[in-house]
Amino acid sequence: MTKQRTLSIIKPDATSRNLVGKILSHFEEAGLTIVAARMMTLTPEQAGQFYIIHKDRPFYGELIDYMVSGRALVSVLEGDDAVNLNRKLMGATDPKKADAGTIRNLYAESIAANAVHGSDSAENAATEIKFFFPELA
Repeated sequence: MTKQRTLSIIKPDATSRNLVGKILSHFEEAGLTIVAARMMTLTPEQAGQFYIIHKDRPFYGELIDYMVSGRALVSVLEGDDAVNLNRKLMGATDPKKADAGTIRNLYAESIAANAVHGSDSAENAATEIKFFFPELA
C-alpha cells in the first residue's frame, strides 16, 4: 500500500477533558504517524469556511459555535490507507452506534460533541490539509 495523509481534529469537548494523549495513542498504535500538529482555537470565520459544506444544514450554526468554543488539536496523520484507517478508529458519528473500543465509543459525549473529526475521502483530506497546513500542500 502507498502512504496516504488525512486530517484529524481532536475537538474542543475532548481537549477540554484532557483526552489528547489518549486519542493520539489510538492513531499511533494503529500505525499512523503524526506529521504535523497545531493546537488552536478556531475563529468563527475559520470554522465557517472549514464546514461550508454543511452551510444549509440545520445544525450548521450549532456546529460552528461548538468548534469555536475551545481549543482543538488539528493534525495530519500519515500511513497506509490513512483515511479509511482513521475513519475506522474514530467509529460512527453517533457514539451510541460506534463500535466498542473506537475513539467515539470511548470518548464522545454526544453526536454533536463527538470528540474527533477525520477526512472522509482522499480528495477531502487534501483540501482539509491544505486549509490548515498550506505548507504541506
